[in-house]
Amino acid sequence: QPQFVESGGGLVQPGGSLRLSCAFSGFSLVDYAIGWFRQAPGKEREGVSCISFSGGSTNYADSVKGRFTISRDNAKKTVYLQMNSLKPEDTGVYFCARRDYFCSTQDKDFSSWGQGTQVTVSV
Repeated sequence: QPQFVESGGGLVQPGGSLRLSCAFSGFSLVDYAIGWFRQAPGKEREGVSCISFSGGSTNYADSVKGRFTISRDNAKKTVYLQMNSLKPEDTGVYFCARRDYFCSTQDKDFSSWGQGTQVTVSV
């Protein structure tokens, strides 16, 4: 049974940084692309970033390009999202999920969602 545990969220001031982690168990990470998504209160879930199974391809939402960096460590079964220069509009619950091999921009293409970690950017 695949399991995902997101961590690293918290309260941070605008301009600050956080590093989110998504730890996996119950399957081999090497066969899957991993996506990060977020959902703000009253809004639909949106894609933030994704990394392909090999790590050779990454993509980012326009709103986070240049500020967020996704990476993966298959040996540790963990995918990271380094978030810098955080803005209040980055506030939300951040989730990770998996998809076979390659990324997609559609959350419906992903499965095995974690419970999420709360990120709040506020003064």
